[in-house]
Amino acid sequence: MKFTLQGVPRCAAKPDMKRQAAAIVLLHVLLLGFAMAVSAAETASLYTARVPVNANDPESRERAYAAALSQILRRMTGSQDILQAGQIEALFPNPARYVMQYRPGEESTLWVTLDGATLERTLRQAGHTVWGGERPLTLVWLAVDWGGGEREIIAADDDAEPPPGESGTADRDRLLRERIREAALDRGIPVAFPLMDATERQAVGFSDVWGGFTEQVLEASGRYGASSVMVGRIRPIVVERNRWTWFFGEQRRDWSGEPEEAVGLLADALASQFAISGSDPLQSIRLTVSGIDSISAYGAVHSFVQGLEIVDEVRVETVTGNTISYQVKAHGGRERLERTLSLSRMLEAVEARGRYDSFDRPLADGRPAADALEYQYRP
Repeated sequence: MKFTLQGVPRCAAKPDMKRQAAAIVLLHVLLLGFAMAVSAAETASLYTARVPVNANDPESRERAYAAALSQILRRMTGSQDILQAGQIEALFPNPARYVMQYRPGEESTLWVTLDGATLERTLRQAGHTVWGGERPLTLVWLAVDWGGGEREIIAADDDAEPPPGESGTADRDRLLRERIREAALDRGIPVAFPLMDATERQAVGFSDVWGGFTEQVLEASGRYGASSVMVGRIRPIVVERNRWTWFFGEQRRDWSGEPEEAVGLLADALASQFAISGSDPLQSIRLTVSGIDSISAYGAVHSFVQGLEIVDEVRVETVTGNTISYQVKAHGGRERLERTLSLSRMLEAVEARGRYDSFDRPLADGRPAADALEYQYRP
Protein backbone atom coordinates (compact mmCIF):
# COMPACT_ATOMS: atom_id res chain seq x y z
CA MET A 1 0.00 0.00 0.00
CA LYS A 2 1.28 3.45 -0.84
CA PHE A 3 0.76 6.41 1.47
CA THR A 4 0.66 10.07 0.56
CA LEU A 5 0.82 12.90 3.05
CA GLN A 6 -1.54 15.74 2.30
CA GLY A 7 -0.89 19.23 3.59
CA VAL A 8 2.45 18.56 5.28
CA PRO A 9 5.60 20.24 3.94
CA ARG A 10 8.66 18.31 2.89
CA CYS A 11 11.85 19.06 4.72
CA ALA A 12 14.27 21.28 2.88
CA ALA A 13 17.27 19.32 4.13
CA LYS A 14 17.66 15.55 4.01
CA PRO A 15 17.69 14.02 7.54
CA ASP A 16 20.00 11.16 8.45
CA MET A 17 18.89 7.63 7.62
CA LYS A 18 17.78 6.71 11.14
CA ARG A 19 15.67 9.85 11.57
CA GLN A 20 14.16 9.42 8.12
CA ALA A 21 13.27 5.80 8.81
CA ALA A 22 11.72 6.71 12.16
CA ALA A 23 9.67 9.45 10.52
CA ILE A 24 8.39 7.00 7.92
CA VAL A 25 7.44 4.50 10.63
CA LEU A 26 5.53 7.18 12.53
CA LEU A 27 3.81 8.51 9.43
CA HIS A 28 2.66 5.05 8.41
CA VAL A 29 1.22 4.48 11.86
CA LEU A 30 -0.27 7.95 12.08
CA LEU A 31 -1.81 7.46 8.65
CA LEU A 32 -3.24 4.19 9.95
CA GLY A 33 -1.23 1.74 7.94
CA PHE A 34 -4.02 -0.65 7.20
CA ALA A 35 -6.79 -0.24 4.65
CA MET A 36 -9.75 -0.38 7.00
CA ALA A 37 -8.96 2.82 8.86
CA VAL A 38 -7.20 5.05 6.34
CA SER A 39 -10.18 7.42 6.27
CA ALA A 40 -9.70 8.19 9.96
CA ALA A 41 -6.23 9.69 9.65
CA GLU A 42 -5.59 13.42 9.62
CA THR A 43 -2.25 14.23 11.18
CA ALA A 44 1.29 15.51 10.67
CA SER A 45 4.73 14.05 11.26
CA LEU A 46 6.45 13.97 14.61
CA TYR A 47 8.57 17.02 13.78
CA THR A 48 5.89 19.13 12.04
CA ALA A 49 3.39 21.39 13.79
CA ARG A 50 0.69 23.80 12.68
CA VAL A 51 0.62 26.94 14.80
CA PRO A 52 -1.18 30.32 14.72
CA VAL A 53 0.49 33.23 12.93
CA ASN A 54 -0.46 36.85 12.27
CA ALA A 55 0.75 37.98 8.85
CA ASN A 56 0.45 41.63 9.91
CA ASP A 57 2.68 41.27 12.96
CA PRO A 58 6.44 41.26 12.19
CA GLU A 59 7.19 39.36 15.40
CA SER A 60 4.43 36.80 14.96
CA ARG A 61 6.59 34.36 13.00
CA GLU A 62 9.17 34.15 15.78
CA ARG A 63 6.37 33.38 18.25
CA ALA A 64 5.06 30.75 15.82
CA TYR A 65 8.47 29.08 15.75
CA ALA A 66 8.54 29.03 19.55
CA ALA A 67 5.02 27.57 19.68
CA ALA A 68 5.95 24.86 17.16
CA LEU A 69 9.05 24.02 19.20
CA SER A 70 7.00 23.64 22.38
CA GLN A 71 4.46 21.40 20.67
CA ILE A 72 7.09 19.17 19.05
CA LEU A 73 9.12 18.89 22.26
CA ARG A 74 5.96 17.78 24.06
CA ARG A 75 5.57 14.99 21.52
CA MET A 76 9.24 14.03 21.60
CA THR A 77 9.58 13.85 25.38
CA GLY A 78 6.16 12.33 26.01
CA SER A 79 5.52 14.65 28.96
CA GLN A 80 4.79 18.21 29.99
CA ASP A 81 7.94 18.55 32.12
CA ILE A 82 10.02 20.08 29.33
CA LEU A 83 7.49 22.94 29.17
CA GLN A 84 8.25 24.17 32.69
CA ALA A 85 9.36 27.76 32.94
CA GLY A 86 12.81 28.37 31.55
CA GLN A 87 13.64 24.83 30.39
CA ILE A 88 12.92 25.31 26.71
CA GLU A 89 14.61 28.71 26.65
CA ALA A 90 17.68 27.29 28.34
CA LEU A 91 18.06 24.38 25.90
CA PHE A 92 16.81 26.08 22.75
CA PRO A 93 17.30 29.85 23.07
CA ASN A 94 16.77 30.45 19.34
CA PRO A 95 13.85 28.35 17.97
CA ALA A 96 14.34 29.70 14.44
CA ARG A 97 17.70 27.91 14.30
CA TYR A 98 15.93 24.53 14.17
CA VAL A 99 13.41 25.40 11.45
CA MET A 100 13.94 23.27 8.35
CA GLN A 101 10.90 24.49 6.45
CA TYR A 102 7.69 26.42 6.90
CA ARG A 103 4.70 27.27 4.75
CA PRO A 104 1.37 29.02 5.26
CA GLY A 105 -1.60 26.95 6.40
CA GLU A 106 -5.30 27.69 6.43
CA GLU A 107 -6.99 30.17 8.75
CA SER A 108 -3.91 32.21 9.72
CA THR A 109 -1.70 29.24 10.59
CA LEU A 110 1.82 28.19 9.71
CA TRP A 111 3.17 24.67 9.09
CA VAL A 112 6.61 24.45 10.69
CA THR A 113 9.02 21.50 10.33
CA LEU A 114 11.94 21.34 12.74
CA ASP A 115 15.25 19.48 12.73
CA GLY A 116 14.28 16.43 14.79
CA ALA A 117 17.78 14.91 14.84
CA THR A 118 19.32 18.01 16.41
CA LEU A 119 16.47 18.41 18.89
CA GLU A 120 16.82 14.79 19.99
CA ARG A 121 20.57 15.03 20.36
CA THR A 122 20.23 18.13 22.54
CA LEU A 123 17.55 16.52 24.69
CA ARG A 124 19.60 13.36 25.24
CA GLN A 125 22.74 15.31 26.09
CA ALA A 126 20.73 17.21 28.71
CA GLY A 127 19.47 13.92 30.19
CA HIS A 128 15.86 14.34 29.06
CA THR A 129 13.65 11.43 28.07
CA VAL A 130 13.07 11.04 24.32
CA TRP A 131 10.20 9.18 22.71
CA GLY A 132 10.87 8.28 19.09
CA GLY A 133 8.65 7.30 16.20
CA GLU A 134 7.74 3.78 17.37
CA ARG A 135 4.27 4.48 18.74
CA PRO A 136 1.38 2.02 18.94
CA LEU A 137 -1.97 2.70 17.36
CA THR A 138 -4.71 3.22 19.95
CA LEU A 139 -8.22 2.14 19.00
CA VAL A 140 -10.85 4.27 20.72
CA TRP A 141 -14.22 2.74 21.57
CA LEU A 142 -16.40 5.64 22.68
CA ALA A 143 -19.95 4.94 23.91
CA VAL A 144 -22.13 8.03 24.31
CA ASP A 145 -25.49 8.22 26.05
CA TRP A 146 -26.99 11.43 24.68
CA GLY A 147 -30.16 11.04 26.74
CA GLY A 148 -33.74 10.54 25.57
CA GLY A 149 -32.90 7.03 24.42
CA GLU A 150 -30.16 8.19 22.01
CA ARG A 151 -27.13 6.01 22.52
CA GLU A 152 -24.33 5.11 20.16
CA ILE A 153 -20.75 4.09 19.61
CA ILE A 154 -18.79 6.80 17.81
CA ALA A 155 -17.65 5.39 14.45
CA ALA A 156 -14.62 6.27 12.34
CA ASP A 157 -16.69 8.47 10.04
CA ASP A 158 -20.22 9.74 9.57
CA ASP A 159 -21.01 7.21 6.84
CA ALA A 160 -21.37 4.39 9.34
CA GLU A 161 -25.02 3.42 9.67
CA PRO A 162 -26.18 3.38 13.31
CA PRO A 163 -27.55 0.08 14.62
CA PRO A 164 -31.32 -0.33 15.03
CA GLY A 165 -32.58 1.57 18.05
CA GLU A 166 -29.51 3.80 18.23
CA SER A 167 -29.07 7.17 16.57
CA GLY A 168 -26.77 10.14 16.54
CA THR A 169 -26.19 13.51 14.98
CA ALA A 170 -23.26 13.81 12.60
CA ASP A 171 -22.12 17.19 13.88
CA ARG A 172 -21.85 16.23 17.52
CA ASP A 173 -20.21 12.92 16.63
CA ARG A 174 -17.66 14.75 14.52
CA LEU A 175 -16.97 17.18 17.34
CA LEU A 176 -16.19 14.38 19.77
CA ARG A 177 -13.94 12.65 17.26
CA GLU A 178 -12.10 15.86 16.49
CA ARG A 179 -11.55 16.67 20.16
CA ILE A 180 -9.83 13.33 20.62
CA ARG A 181 -7.92 13.54 17.35
CA GLU A 182 -6.66 17.06 18.05
CA ALA A 183 -5.53 16.10 21.55
CA ALA A 184 -3.83 13.00 20.14
CA LEU A 185 -2.10 15.01 17.41
CA ASP A 186 -0.81 17.45 20.02
CA ARG A 187 0.90 14.58 21.85
CA GLY A 188 1.86 12.57 18.77
CA ILE A 189 -0.45 9.65 19.55
CA PRO A 190 -1.88 7.64 16.61
CA VAL A 191 -5.59 6.97 17.20
CA ALA A 192 -8.44 5.40 15.25
CA PHE A 193 -12.12 4.73 15.79
CA PRO A 194 -13.92 1.49 14.88
CA LEU A 195 -15.71 1.32 11.52
CA MET A 196 -18.94 0.05 13.07
CA ASP A 197 -19.90 -1.71 9.86
CA ALA A 198 -22.35 -4.61 9.72
CA THR A 199 -19.73 -7.13 10.89
CA GLU A 200 -18.73 -5.00 13.85
CA ARG A 201 -22.29 -4.22 14.90
CA GLN A 202 -22.94 -7.93 15.22
CA ALA A 203 -19.88 -8.38 17.42
CA VAL A 204 -20.08 -5.29 19.67
CA GLY A 205 -23.07 -3.28 20.81
CA PHE A 206 -23.49 -0.18 22.93
CA SER A 207 -24.16 -2.24 26.06
CA ASP A 208 -20.89 -4.13 25.58
CA VAL A 209 -18.84 -0.94 25.61
CA TRP A 210 -20.88 0.85 28.26
CA GLY A 211 -21.11 -2.19 30.49
CA GLY A 212 -17.41 -2.98 30.38
CA PHE A 213 -17.62 -6.33 28.63
CA THR A 214 -13.92 -6.37 27.94
CA GLU A 215 -13.66 -9.67 26.11
CA GLN A 216 -16.00 -8.68 23.28
CA VAL A 217 -14.42 -5.27 22.80
CA LEU A 218 -10.83 -6.51 22.80
CA GLU A 219 -11.67 -9.37 20.47
CA ALA A 220 -13.29 -6.96 18.02
CA SER A 221 -10.21 -4.73 18.24
CA GLY A 222 -8.07 -7.49 16.79
CA ARG A 223 -9.10 -6.70 13.20
CA TYR A 224 -7.33 -3.33 13.45
CA GLY A 225 -4.02 -4.68 14.71
CA ALA A 226 -4.18 -2.24 17.63
CA SER A 227 -2.12 -3.20 20.67
CA SER A 228 -3.50 -0.24 22.63
CA VAL A 229 -7.25 0.07 23.25
CA MET A 230 -9.05 2.89 25.07
CA VAL A 231 -12.71 2.57 26.03
CA GLY A 232 -14.70 5.69 26.92
CA ARG A 233 -18.22 6.21 28.34
CA ILE A 234 -19.74 9.66 28.12
CA ARG A 235 -23.15 10.93 29.30
CA PRO A 236 -23.20 14.67 28.45
CA ILE A 237 -26.55 15.53 30.06
CA VAL A 238 -25.60 14.21 33.49
CA VAL A 239 -23.14 15.85 35.83
CA GLU A 240 -20.74 12.97 36.23
CA ARG A 241 -17.18 12.27 35.26
CA ASN A 242 -16.64 10.50 31.97
CA ARG A 243 -15.13 7.05 32.46
CA TRP A 244 -12.17 5.70 30.52
CA THR A 245 -10.39 2.36 30.56
CA TRP A 246 -7.10 1.69 28.80
CA PHE A 247 -5.85 -1.76 27.85
CA PHE A 248 -2.31 -2.51 26.75
CA GLY A 249 -1.19 -6.12 26.84
CA GLU A 250 -1.88 -7.37 30.34
CA GLN A 251 -2.18 -3.85 31.69
CA ARG A 252 -5.39 -2.03 32.54
CA ARG A 253 -5.81 1.52 33.81
CA ASP A 254 -8.98 3.42 34.71
CA TRP A 255 -9.32 7.17 34.35
CA SER A 256 -11.99 9.85 34.44
CA GLY A 257 -12.27 13.29 32.86
CA GLU A 258 -12.79 15.09 29.59
CA PRO A 259 -11.57 13.53 26.32
CA GLU A 260 -8.51 15.80 26.25
CA GLU A 261 -7.57 14.72 29.77
CA ALA A 262 -7.96 11.06 28.85
CA VAL A 263 -5.71 11.44 25.80
CA GLY A 264 -3.12 13.19 27.96
CA LEU A 265 -3.15 10.30 30.43
CA LEU A 266 -2.94 7.87 27.53
CA ALA A 267 0.12 9.68 26.17
CA ASP A 268 1.76 9.66 29.60
CA ALA A 269 1.10 5.94 29.99
CA LEU A 270 2.50 5.08 26.55
CA ALA A 271 5.53 7.30 27.09
CA SER A 272 6.28 5.40 30.30
CA GLN A 273 6.44 2.23 28.17
CA PHE A 274 8.43 3.47 25.18
CA ALA A 275 10.28 6.70 25.96
CA ILE A 276 14.00 6.35 26.67
CA SER A 277 15.85 8.41 29.25
CA GLY A 278 18.91 10.25 28.07
CA SER A 279 20.79 8.58 30.92
CA ASP A 280 19.83 5.03 29.87
CA PRO A 281 23.01 3.18 28.85
CA LEU A 282 23.40 1.23 25.63
CA GLN A 283 23.10 -2.52 26.07
CA SER A 284 23.98 -5.32 23.67
CA ILE A 285 21.25 -7.80 22.76
CA ARG A 286 21.44 -10.86 20.55
CA LEU A 287 18.48 -10.61 18.16
CA THR A 288 17.80 -13.80 16.18
CA VAL A 289 15.38 -13.68 13.24
CA SER A 290 14.32 -16.81 11.34
CA GLY A 291 12.31 -17.14 8.15
CA ILE A 292 14.63 -14.90 6.11
CA ASP A 293 14.65 -16.76 2.80
CA SER A 294 15.60 -14.04 0.31
CA ILE A 295 17.78 -10.99 -0.18
CA SER A 296 14.70 -8.75 -0.11
CA ALA A 297 13.62 -10.27 3.22
CA TYR A 298 17.08 -9.67 4.66
CA GLY A 299 17.05 -6.08 3.42
CA ALA A 300 13.59 -5.44 4.88
CA VAL A 301 14.50 -6.82 8.31
CA HIS A 302 17.91 -5.14 8.46
CA SER A 303 16.50 -1.75 7.44
CA PHE A 304 13.66 -2.07 9.93
CA VAL A 305 15.89 -2.91 12.89
CA GLN A 306 18.48 -0.31 11.95
CA GLY A 307 15.79 2.35 11.69
CA LEU A 308 14.42 1.84 15.21
CA GLU A 309 14.88 4.93 17.36
CA ILE A 310 16.24 3.01 20.34
CA VAL A 311 18.81 1.11 18.25
CA ASP A 312 22.25 2.67 18.02
CA GLU A 313 24.14 -0.11 16.22
CA VAL A 314 23.28 -3.32 14.32
CA ARG A 315 25.86 -5.96 13.40
CA VAL A 316 25.28 -9.30 11.68
CA GLU A 317 26.80 -12.01 13.86
CA THR A 318 25.91 -15.34 12.22
CA VAL A 319 23.92 -16.62 9.25
CA THR A 320 22.63 -20.20 9.39
CA GLY A 321 20.15 -21.31 6.74
CA ASN A 322 17.23 -18.88 6.88
CA THR A 323 18.19 -17.59 10.33
CA ILE A 324 20.27 -14.50 11.04
CA SER A 325 21.62 -13.44 14.42
CA TYR A 326 22.31 -9.78 14.99
CA GLN A 327 24.19 -8.06 17.77
CA VAL A 328 22.12 -4.98 18.54
CA LYS A 329 23.04 -2.09 20.81
CA ALA A 330 19.86 -0.52 22.14
CA HIS A 331 19.00 2.24 24.58
CA GLY A 332 17.10 0.78 27.51
CA GLY A 333 18.24 -2.78 26.86
CA ARG A 334 16.36 -5.99 26.14
CA GLU A 335 13.05 -5.01 27.73
CA ARG A 336 12.72 -1.78 25.75
CA LEU A 337 13.74 -3.45 22.51
CA GLU A 338 11.25 -6.26 23.05
CA ARG A 339 8.49 -3.77 23.78
CA THR A 340 9.31 -1.79 20.65
CA LEU A 341 9.42 -4.90 18.46
CA SER A 342 5.99 -5.89 19.76
CA LEU A 343 4.60 -3.04 17.65
CA SER A 344 5.95 -4.56 14.46
CA ARG A 345 3.82 -6.56 12.07
CA MET A 346 7.01 -7.74 10.38
CA LEU A 347 8.51 -9.70 13.27
CA GLU A 348 6.67 -12.15 15.49
CA ALA A 349 8.15 -13.32 18.79
CA VAL A 350 8.78 -17.06 19.06
CA GLU A 351 9.37 -19.29 22.03
CA ALA A 352 12.90 -19.11 23.39
CA ARG A 353 15.12 -21.97 22.32
CA GLY A 354 18.81 -22.57 21.73
CA ARG A 355 19.81 -19.33 23.46
CA TYR A 356 23.39 -18.40 24.28
CA ASP A 357 25.12 -16.78 27.21
CA SER A 358 27.31 -13.69 27.00
CA PHE A 359 30.30 -15.89 26.08
CA ASP A 360 28.49 -17.32 23.04
CA ARG A 361 27.96 -20.71 24.73
CA PRO A 362 24.63 -22.56 24.41
CA LEU A 363 22.54 -22.62 27.56
CA ALA A 364 22.33 -26.31 28.43
CA ASP A 365 19.05 -26.07 30.30
CA GLY A 366 17.31 -24.12 27.52
CA ARG A 367 16.79 -21.04 29.66
CA PRO A 368 16.44 -17.80 27.67
CA ALA A 369 19.47 -15.57 27.99
CA ALA A 370 18.86 -12.21 29.57
CA ASP A 371 20.37 -10.50 26.53
CA ALA A 372 18.65 -12.53 23.76
CA LEU A 373 15.47 -12.21 21.73
CA GLU A 374 14.13 -14.49 19.01
CA TYR A 375 11.65 -13.62 16.24
CA GLN A 376 10.12 -15.01 13.06
CA TYR A 377 9.98 -12.87 9.92
CA ARG A 378 6.42 -12.38 8.64
CA PRO A 379 6.38 -10.75 5.17
